[in-house]
Amino acid sequence: MVKPMTDSDYAEGQSVENGEDYRPLVSIPEDEHLPAVGHTALQRYLQEISQYKLLTREEADALAVRYRENQDPDAAYQLVTANLRLVVKVAMDFQKYWMQNFLDLIQEGNVGLVQAVKKFDPYRGVKFSYYAAYWIRAYILKSIMDNWRLVKIGTTQAQRKLFFSLNKERKLLEAQGFAPEPKLLAERLHVKESEIVEMSQRLAANESSLEGPVREGSSEEQKDFLVSPGQTVEEEVAENELRFKVAAVVEKMRATMNAKELAILDDRLLSDEPLTLQTIADRFHVSRERVRQIEANLLAKMRVFFERELPDIHNFIDEILTNWRQGH
Repeated sequence: MVKPMTDSDYAEGQSVENGEDYRPLVSIPEDEHLPAVGHTALQRYLQEISQYKLLTREEADALAVRYRENQDPDAAYQLVTANLRLVVKVAMDFQKYWMQNFLDLIQEGNVGLVQAVKKFDPYRGVKFSYYAAYWIRAYILKSIMDNWRLVKIGTTQAQRKLFFSLNKERKLLEAQGFAPEPKLLAERLHVKESEIVEMSQRLAANESSLEGPVREGSSEEQKDFLVSPGQTVEEEVAENELRFKVAAVVEKMRATMNAKELAILDDRLLSDEPLTLQTIADRFHVSRERVRQIEANLLAKMRVFFERELPDIHNFIDEILTNWRQGH
């Protein structure tokens, strides 16, 4: 999300030199190395936007007032078209960050220009071109951050700041004879040391498609080696084996139980919806306390029985019963 302009931003725009009206004429020298787009497409676009009339300070202010007061679409159209060359000039400052389609930056800058027209307050005394440059730059920066890699490497304001400042500050420290340690970089850039470390790792990391081969000529894909969030095959086999052994022990033990113990085992200990002590007590016409005593004795009896039948298991009666319930 692009940060809206504040009073301090207006003041900054107002402090820019008040000389001649800023006329953003754009020329492309022959030795200019433009990214991934031929001069033909860019020159054609420049020829098209050069047909629109540039505005004086007074004309721009009058159009801004018309749009502010009446939402006049014609006034907005004139403000936008008259500043399309400003967008190109601002976009050219970011060529080193975006070595793909240069016209993409211009397009994002045009979106920022439209946003500037919507937000501009002509009564603050700030020149429209200065204000518009802020929004153009903001949208271009956001576009670069969002499309630098498949996975976004900067989402917060601090991360965006580091994206454009970290390498520059690191080189500056090295030129001054200092080791660019994270702590020193954090002090210079007024951010947390952890943010310096995190952004350094993001910038240094390479992207890899999950559908891409592990290595050249391999039929295995990267996603084949992702860690499964569930159980491993070994854990699942071990759990099923334990459940089978527990089931066998429980069945063997049932032959030694009386009716009350079987009722407690089936209707309380192994049931998904266990009956209350009082319900079982009413069934057998005994007290609730008597059923509780029978259950306690049964659990102790089961513990001894399991330790004898499964000597590798000690003090896991609760876990065993839980596994048994899940399997039934």
